[in-house]
Amino acid sequence: MAQDKQVRGAAAGARLTGVGSALPQRAFSNEELAAEFRLDTSDEWIRTRTGIRQRHIVSGGESAVSLAHLAAQRALEHAGRTADDVDAVIVATSTPDQVFPSVAVRVQAALGMERGFGFDVSAACSGFVYALTVADSMIRSGQVRRAMVIGVEVFSRLLDWEDRSTCVLFGDGAGAVLLEAGAGEGEGILSTHLHADGRLGDLLYVDGAVGCASGKVALKMHGREVFRHAVVNLAAAVDEALETNGLKGTDIQWLVPHQANLRIIDGMAKKLALPSDRVVVTVDRHANTSAASIPLALDEAVRDGRIRQGDLVLMEALGGGLTWGSALVRM
Repeated sequence: MAQDKQVRGAAAGARLTGVGSALPQRAFSNEELAAEFRLDTSDEWIRTRTGIRQRHIVSGGESAVSLAHLAAQRALEHAGRTADDVDAVIVATSTPDQVFPSVAVRVQAALGMERGFGFDVSAACSGFVYALTVADSMIRSGQVRRAMVIGVEVFSRLLDWEDRSTCVLFGDGAGAVLLEAGAGEGEGILSTHLHADGRLGDLLYVDGAVGCASGKVALKMHGREVFRHAVVNLAAAVDEALETNGLKGTDIQWLVPHQANLRIIDGMAKKLALPSDRVVVTVDRHANTSAASIPLALDEAVRDGRIRQGDLVLMEALGGGLTWGSALVRM
């Protein structure tokens, strides 16, 4: 598929100074999920096709806003900053609690921010890479100095619990990063690369809208076709990031991919000639948390000491739209 390249990264931009995440309290193993929702499936069926062992699902008073707020608080604490230091909140989500106000402004209020602005970005599973690009662009332009970028999803709201081909794949959660101006040459966000092809929108979509009057919302996916496009387009986005920065796959120290399917993740690792211990994998415990999956995985790997300052990290994702993209970051 012919496509024009979108290359950014010529000027000094944003550096990543804090990470945070939040998961719902309740986790469901494959067996527990099958029993809870009376699904005709098994742990073996799910694991062998996806790599998923469990996922977290909201309960009680948990919501997109509460998860995003907690992830943002933890990112601020990790960075040694307060809400007063933040100029913008940008949230990637397909599952807001309300049509409006946005999750971002609800988080802004919950954090106690009395200035700045916030808005949501909708690009399905690619949303975090899209939101990261927007925040980096604003920092490069001088409009903001610090931006909180959050990916949050409550995908359990969108699932048809009678469709085992989709409902077993997803989970709920949130991840956040704090971006700050001042990255030197070769530091911070080196480049980002975004793409979309709306002609493929019917391969993965939600029929209805959260909060719509009918209350009928259901995710629909043509899994084989999405898988095929993911393999091709993610490979192209990875090549684009490497070519733009004059790098080879072996120069990458960590791959932090969208956590949709273990087979896709393994395929990207092989393309980069990365050993499995250089790939951050959380799909087994989180399932597919859509826009939250990359920052959730990044937070885990930073906090457990795998990813360290100075490491070169490649992120990539593909989601409904179809949308896809990559980001190369020097931590």
